[in-house]
Amino acid sequence: MAEDIKTKLEHYKTAPFDSRFPNQNQTKNCWQNYLDFHRCEKAMAAKGADASPCQWYYRVYKSLCPTSWVTTWDEYREEGTFPGKI
Repeated sequence: MAEDIKTKLEHYKTAPFDSRFPNQNQTKNCWQNYLDFHRCEKAMAAKGADASPCQWYYRVYKSLCPTSWVTTWDEYREEGTFPGKI
C-alpha cells in the first residue's frame, strides 16, 4: 500500500474528483482535506509511524485552498483557537 501512495504522489498534478463534493464549490473539500492532513499527522505521530501517507491530503488541500485561508487556519491552530476538531 505504501508503494501505491508513493506512486500516486509522484504522478500527482491536481486534486482528483471526490464524489463527496460533486459541486463546483470546493470549499468543503478544501476544509476536509486540511482537517484530514492534520488528523493524519497527529495519528501517525501518536503511533510513531512515518507520516508520508499524509502528504496526499497536504497536496490536495494545497491545490484547492486559497493560501490566505491556510495561513489563517495555521495561525488559529498555533493560538489554540482553531474551530475544527483535529
